[in-house]
Amino acid sequence: MDVSFLGGPQPQLGVGVVAPFDFALDRELWRWVPDEVSLHLTRTPFVPVEVSLDLARLVSEHETLHEAVRALSAVAPEVVAYACTSGSFVGGVAGERAMCAAMTHAGELPSLTTSGALLEALHEIGARRVAVVTPYTRSVTDSLGDYLGEGGITVTGRAYLGLTRHIWKVPYRDVVDMAREAVVGSPDALFISCTNLPTYDVIPQLEAELRMPVLSANQVTMWAALRRIGAQAVGPYQALLDPVARSGPAGMSAFSQSAPVAEQVADVEPGPEAALAGAASPGPDLDPGDGMDPGFASGLGEGPYLDDTGGPSV
Repeated sequence: MDVSFLGGPQPQLGVGVVAPFDFALDRELWRWVPDEVSLHLTRTPFVPVEVSLDLARLVSEHETLHEAVRALSAVAPEVVAYACTSGSFVGGVAGERAMCAAMTHAGELPSLTTSGALLEALHEIGARRVAVVTPYTRSVTDSLGDYLGEGGITVTGRAYLGLTRHIWKVPYRDVVDMAREAVVGSPDALFISCTNLPTYDVIPQLEAELRMPVLSANQVTMWAALRRIGAQAVGPYQALLDPVARSGPAGMSAFSQSAPVAEQVADVEPGPEAALAGAASPGPDLDPGDGMDPGFASGLGEGPYLDDTGGPSV
């Protein structure tokens, strides 16, 4: 059969992605990418260190970035993105900028990081106060708060799991539970940190429930990388991607028809800290986690730790 009439493959724009060695969510990144764009992923070398500030520094060393970007240059991407939140905020704003400069020098093409993309996204939606959700330990979560503070962003509340491994196994239900606890102090938006934490399907549901924009590490990384090459990220009704969503429910003040969030939290006597996977069900109302990933064995980390004042509970 003559198939010459099909011609060759259509031209594709390429996005190079440098990820940590333990990154497990390649498929999630692809879900934000339009058909005309290809992702080219490479990983940093393995090191026998659990998720921590030490690991964040190891996977973001300039020599490591140089080798990864040089490898990606063989397939000629249009832009390179470093897909790791902790690795790109551990050195503060100056460290993030130095990482971008090192990658640009290595590949002679535009480069960005997840943490730099986060500040860009917050500016895009006009958010200056954010609630933060992380799977990290306290020290890594504190470092994220320091980075955001350097970028002129106030953290109004946060919740974290205290995990040092297997972050990609966290189910959506745990992410939802943390988000509900973290949203205090009238934030403009919620940020879910860590590129190894699944978030794609939960973003629109959380935006509808919390009535505010919800950003995640993988989302802002893909949004910023695609923006650099004149392409648009795709995704179901997300405020960052869709201006219509910003003027819809996600653009309204949180709980605008009820008492302020801080008062609502104060009215509830806090219970003991326990694994979110074992927390009580939120009730019969529709749960963004319903019908999604099943839970997994608890006990992988220290948390959760919930905070309504900007610092973690201990």
